[in-house]
Amino acid sequence: MRISDDEFDAAVAEALDGVPERFKAVLHNIAITVADEPTDRERGTMADPHGELLGLYQGVPLPQRTTGYSGVLPDIITIFKGPHERVCGSRAQLVGQIRKTVLHEIGHYFGFDDDYLHAHGY
Repeated sequence: MRISDDEFDAAVAEALDGVPERFKAVLHNIAITVADEPTDRERGTMADPHGELLGLYQGVPLPQRTTGYSGVLPDIITIFKGPHERVCGSRAQLVGQIRKTVLHEIGHYFGFDDDYLHAHGY
């Protein structure tokens, strides 16, 4: 399943728009980006090296931020286009998976680990 870069960006933006306001209100010092493919270093963060890396959170989760947390670069959530296209068979499935990935990575920002997020459908 292939879509244009603009369509992919729009689907990520739509997923972000769907985040409840009470959660968006506490997203501080974080950038959300898109990339075509993960780098080798980014792939190295995966528990299953044979799977697809759909998204990646890099930063200091909110619960771990202390009073010394200031003047640091923003956390980064990256959503990867190519892996999404490879695992999805339809546009509807792709848009749904992008939404799920965005919410999963935002979950990491809030301090939830993969086991918790997967158990709750993210």
